[in-house]
Amino acid sequence: MKKFVRYGTGVLFALFFLWACGTTQTAAEKERLAAEIEDAVEMSAFTFKATYAYPTGYSSMYLSPYYDVKVSPDTVKVYLPYYGRAYRAPMDPREGGFRFTSTDFEYRSLPGKRKGNWIAEIIIRDLDRPVSFRFDIWGNGTARLDVTDMNRQPISFQGDIELKKEEP
Repeated sequence: MKKFVRYGTGVLFALFFLWACGTTQTAAEKERLAAEIEDAVEMSAFTFKATYAYPTGYSSMYLSPYYDVKVSPDTVKVYLPYYGRAYRAPMDPREGGFRFTSTDFEYRSLPGKRKGNWIAEIIIRDLDRPVSFRFDIWGNGTARLDVTDMNRQPISFQGDIELKKEEP
């Protein structure tokens, strides 16, 4: 009876281990996702959902799920926090982070250093100061955003890319 319990427990543990280590996406699904992300980056139609902030000189922090950057061919909507040193403080305390909608911007997409990696650069022109966003996007849907503002220290964000759903 003791052997049966040991072997039964070992078999259950092995099955659980193999089930937990299984891949959730097939190779075809991964390739399809990478192709969709590549198309979205080239057409400038994606949403970046920030999950972590990496301020210069401070420790990283987890963000609530409400911060994002929505990129479309004619508009960029930004709602991101800011942590770090500001060289010129805003007069309105509600302008502490990055919260604006831009229609005058320059968008450029480039292939990354590795296969399945893309770079998207956005330079915002309709603010009172130059602000640039540089997305480093991978084929699995994750991305890193580097924000450069002339009045603030640089800050980076880690997050996920969501593709825009086409309406029927």
